[in-house]
Amino acid sequence: MNDVTASTTVSATTAPATGCSLVAAAYIFAVVMMGTTMPTPLYPTMSAAFGFGSAATTVLFAVYAVGVVAGLVIFGRLSDTLGRRPVLALALVLSVVSAVLFLAAGLPTDGSGVDATGGSVTGLVLMYVGRVLSGLAAGIFTGTGTVTVMENAPAGRATLAAAVATAANIGGLGLGVLVAGCVAELVDDPLTWPFVAHAVMLAVAALLLPGVRDRVVRPARAERGRFGGWLPTLQVPGVPASVRGLFVASVPGVVAGYTVCGVFSSLAPNFMSHELGISSTATIASVTAALFIASAVAQIVLRSLRDRVLMVLGLVLLVVCALVVILALAVDSLVLLLVASVCGGVGQGLSFMTGMRAMTSRVAPEERTAVTTSYFIVGYLALAVPAMLAGFLTVPMGLVGSTTVFSVTTVLLSLVGLGYVKRY
Repeated sequence: MNDVTASTTVSATTAPATGCSLVAAAYIFAVVMMGTTMPTPLYPTMSAAFGFGSAATTVLFAVYAVGVVAGLVIFGRLSDTLGRRPVLALALVLSVVSAVLFLAAGLPTDGSGVDATGGSVTGLVLMYVGRVLSGLAAGIFTGTGTVTVMENAPAGRATLAAAVATAANIGGLGLGVLVAGCVAELVDDPLTWPFVAHAVMLAVAALLLPGVRDRVVRPARAERGRFGGWLPTLQVPGVPASVRGLFVASVPGVVAGYTVCGVFSSLAPNFMSHELGISSTATIASVTAALFIASAVAQIVLRSLRDRVLMVLGLVLLVVCALVVILALAVDSLVLLLVASVCGGVGQGLSFMTGMRAMTSRVAPEERTAVTTSYFIVGYLALAVPAMLAGFLTVPMGLVGSTTVFSVTTVLLSLVGLGYVKRY
């Protein structure tokens, strides 16, 4: 039958979900998310090579969040029409291009080894474009990747799949920092080889993609419309009236948690390099990676606790994180900064997970995508805007003063969040 005029529907694949397909989906998810944080431990090296300061570093970090929000809004529903695998393939391509752009930007033009410099305006532009593309890929995977992992769970393993999706998402962010820092520590060209390693991982992901189960039933071409369903459908954010109060209650914790993530990811590497005199990219990576890994582990291990208990624990730990950060800055302590990173990661993970699951459990299935999109948009704006403001404040206030301001802000937001816990 001619597929142009066919009116029947066809499934993207009839292969059953297996343990192998679950592992493949989780690997692809994690590797794409790794690319979003790989530049983090390299910021001090980039700053020296390209001659920019903390303000430019935070802008470089923040444009990624702009890409994520765009990916969520533009591509949020595309996989419901085209199927999961084509959309994941698009995200993989964007991630590969991002890695290539960073690789090209980091190629040395003067000197060699750790003293090599790029420094060209073209290189800086390539990095900005690479960050936006990386954000778009992450935005696609935030929705489609999570659903794909869930759909690749063998029968009766839905709870396992939820935990695996969390680990792939947040854990991938932590692994990206860690892999980049360790690779950069071992090679002569720290601004190129981490992205070569990531490109290889993405190539493996592309090979595994055909083995991922796609449960979307695609309509025949005639039913998909003139352009075959390839035009993105905007995912308009929205919060149903039934959970608006809960959404408002969740916002302070989301903003506080993502502010911690943003400040740690954008300013902590420069603080460790400039204020603590740490030159080891592996050490810098370990402190930042601890935040994301702690977030993933906490969401998996503590998920069985009641919502109100989890929210209180998460918000309290965000307060502890902010206070320990202030103390660490005052006494120039790497150990305290690591403690703050772990506390902040657990706090962010618990507060975000609790708000998400509380809202999605109280709305109809057809309303969940809009709610989760709105929730993630708030989170990623909180990741970008405070980080940018903190970077700009480093000019008049320095790294210590700027980070202290946002630590105090985190405390205030967490206290506001605690005032809303009765709604859970």
